[in-house]
Parts: sequence; structure tokens; C-alpha cells
Amino acid sequence: MRKNLQEKLKNIKMLILDVDGVMTDGRVIMDDSGKEIKNFDVRDGHGIKLIQRYGIKVVLLTGRQSEVVKHRAQDLGIREIYQKVFNKKEVFVKILKKNKLSSADVAFMGDDIVDIPVLKAVGFSAAVADALDVVKKSVAYVTKNMGGRGAVREVCDMLLQAQGKWPEIAAKYEFDEYL
Repeated sequence: MRKNLQEKLKNIKMLILDVDGVMTDGRVIMDDSGKEIKNFDVRDGHGIKLIQRYGIKVVLLTGRQSEVVKHRAQDLGIREIYQKVFNKKEVFVKILKKNKLSSADVAFMGDDIVDIPVLKAVGFSAAVADALDVVKKSVAYVTKNMGGRGAVREVCDMLLQAQGKWPEIAAKYEFDEYL
């Protein structure tokens, strides 16, 4: 990991995630009755659970309203969810105040132009590999993985490595990769 990225990640206390295109592949599937279906990657979910165990809070900030997102958040133990948000920067400022954090304490992952104001405001910004080009130009890091396909896990692992937690995780699972 590049030294400048490690420095940005070292003191992150919160990861804010966009949902569609970041936690999912961006597709919305609806059946004949209008029931919405989304695909989430279980590895992303495990990464989220890992960083939560090590004290990093996870928040969802999305422009769409979806019961599926509420269920996924509940499944992952994410208690702070903001849906149907049109001005993400405005809500981001409220999140900072509510959690008594500075913008430098926060990482944010996005994929579309509505995410750029928050991406430019946080301590660490990441875009998924299949984000819009203008978004990729606005961030500190572009993931190797696409949205809904391990991009969130990639950033979770980076956080754990930068904060020195990876050796403890490796020891629990009896492997030494990344050490």
C-alpha cells in the first residue's frame, strides 16, 4: 500500500458507503409485483463486520429509498442509514456533527457524480473500479474490484492493514498473507 494512502487510512473512524453501484453492482431488479431485488457480495459484508469489530463505524448514505437496503443494513448491524438523500454533502455534515467527528476521520466510497462533494470532503475517498471517470478523477483511490463485487471488502482490508489490525486477523484465521 502506498505510504500516502496508509497515512489517510490510519486514523479513519467511520466508513460511509453509497449503496447502488458500491455495495451492489448498480442494477435494480424488479419482479411483476414491483418487489425490488439487489445483489450484495457476502465478502463485502464480511469486510464490513470485520471493521466494525475493530471499532470503525459504518454508515449508509444513498440517493434511493429501498426496503432491501434497510434489511441488508440490519443484517450487517449498520444502525445509521440515510436513504432518499438528494444532497449528500448536507447529510454528511449532519453525520459528522451527530458522531462528533471531523471530516479527516471519515472514509467514503462512491461511484456517481452525486457522490463527488462528499468524496472531496473526507479524509479518505474511494471509487469503485466501474465508477464514472469523473468520479475516479476525484478520489484518492480507485478499487481494483467493481461495485457489488468485492470493492467494499478491498477498502475494509486496506483500513485494517493501515491501522495495524491485519496481523491479529491473520493469526485468528491462521494465515500470514499481507504480513
